[in-house]
Amino acid sequence: MRIGVLGPLRVVADGQETGIGGARLRVLLTRLALGVGGVVSPTALSEALWPEDGPAHPDTALHSLATRLRRTLPEPHALRSEPEGYRLALPPEAVDAVRFERLAIQGRGALRDGHPEDAAQRLQEALSLWRGAPLADTAHLPFAVPAVTRLERIRLGVREDLIAAELGSSDATERIDHLAELGELIADHPLRERLRELLVAALAADGRRGEALTAHEEYRRLLAAQLGTVPGKSMRALHQRLLGGEKGSSPGF
Repeated sequence: MRIGVLGPLRVVADGQETGIGGARLRVLLTRLALGVGGVVSPTALSEALWPEDGPAHPDTALHSLATRLRRTLPEPHALRSEPEGYRLALPPEAVDAVRFERLAIQGRGALRDGHPEDAAQRLQEALSLWRGAPLADTAHLPFAVPAVTRLERIRLGVREDLIAAELGSSDATERIDHLAELGELIADHPLRERLRELLVAALAADGRRGEALTAHEEYRRLLAAQLGTVPGKSMRALHQRLLGGEKGSSPGF
C-alpha cells in the first residue's frame, strides 16, 4: 500500500486506488502518514482532528475514527493500535513525501560529488511525485502548515538543484526552458540568491555574457536597496569569471 500526500490524499494498493471518504478520516490518515512507521500519540491526533472545539470524549471519538479508517484501507492491518497511540505500519518510502525527501537528498549529494546526470535523474524522479499542492486536503489545518512549508521549501531546492545539474549539458532549447523557469521562480522569490546565481550562469552558458552581467547588477542593486548587503561569495566569484571573459558554468551545489 502506498499513500500520496503531495497533492490530494491518495491510497493505492496493487495498482488500485482506494477513496477515503469523510474529511476527518482523511485528516487522520494524513497525520499518520506524516509520522509513518512511528507511533503518533492520541493527543497529537486529536489536535489534528479537532484543532478548536473537540468532542467531549476525544479518545472514544478517535478510536471510532481509527476503526472506520482501518475498515476503509485496502490493507487494514497497516493501521495499528499501540499502548502509546496509533501507528501506520508501512515502510517509510510508502509515503510519497518521505520518498521525495530522500530523493532530494540523494540528488543533491550526487550533484555535490560531481555526478550531474545521476543527480538530474533522482531530482526529476523526486519532482514527478508531486501531483498538486502538498497535503491538499488538510493544508488549512494547523498541524499541516509546518509540513506544507517544509515540503515547499525542499521542492524549491530540488528545482534549483535540477537546473544546476542540467545547465552544463543542456542544449539551446533546454537553456531557454531553464531561463523561463528561473524567471518564474525569481518573481516569487526575488531575494533568493541561488536563483539569481543560476540565472546569471544560465545566461552565460547561453553565450549572453552582457545579459548575465546585467542580471548580476540588477540583483546587486536590489540587495543594497532592500537589505543593505552585497551578493555572497559564490555569486561574486561567478561575477569575476564573467568580467574575466569566461563563459561560465553551472554552480555545483
